[in-house]
Amino acid sequence: MSARRPPRPKNLTSMKMLGKQLGAARRAAGLTQSALAELVRVDEETIASIEQGRRTLKPDLATALDEILQTKGTLPAGVANLPEIDQFPMWAELYMEHEREAIALSWYDNAVVPGLLQTEAYAHALLSGRVPPYEADELETKVAARIDRREILHRRFPPTLSFVVWEPALLMPTGGTEVHREQLRFLRECSELPCLSLQILPLNRTSHAGDAGPFTLLETPDHQHLAYTESQRGSQWVSDPDEVSILTRKYAMLRTQALTIEDSRCLLDRLLGEP
Repeated sequence: MSARRPPRPKNLTSMKMLGKQLGAARRAAGLTQSALAELVRVDEETIASIEQGRRTLKPDLATALDEILQTKGTLPAGVANLPEIDQFPMWAELYMEHEREAIALSWYDNAVVPGLLQTEAYAHALLSGRVPPYEADELETKVAARIDRREILHRRFPPTLSFVVWEPALLMPTGGTEVHREQLRFLRECSELPCLSLQILPLNRTSHAGDAGPFTLLETPDHQHLAYTESQRGSQWVSDPDEVSILTRKYAMLRTQALTIEDSRCLLDRLLGEP
């Protein structure tokens, strides 16, 4: 009978980031893992495991490493501020970084309201439906992180934002009637933002270019074009120019197949029961 594997740490991304900092400082000091382990009187495997994010860096060891590697308090500070739960996995952290810096974002969603346009109650209801479910504190952390991302909508110099949303995503009463209506009202308000265009892909289209699933296109400040795709079991960055080009052409087609910005607002008004 095989031994039961220990549970995966809930802050694995943060542990890996701290481990990379340790590895960078060690190499800058010209030390091997073995040499560093000998200096702090631990096994070489301990240093290797910490650098790989598989073992937690303890405060006393962080202090000893800080003195030897002369990291000026960085390692102890990292340990002291290590979150108990990661907000996002590593690939998602990379996406958030690009999202925060992007000068243009184009987003297609076919099942839910795009994350940047979600209300807190809608996000809570959506994330509460995860299988297997999040623990209560982890759920609240993820909801708060998702809502914090909305600051991008109100920056002094926001990116150019374009959204195409398939109509069924707006019809499903996620969270119940009141949560659903609040979400629709928020979408209607967002549709008036000068930096943002919102188009609804109507249900009566006999075919459309987005049947393979949701994706996002980003343009970075140095004009690099990237794409991000999602699926049931994970997400993927796309940087190959040919692949990004395919998704860019799909998005251009989706915009022609969707309702105009004005007609999309009218559809939202009808869903809200407003004249």
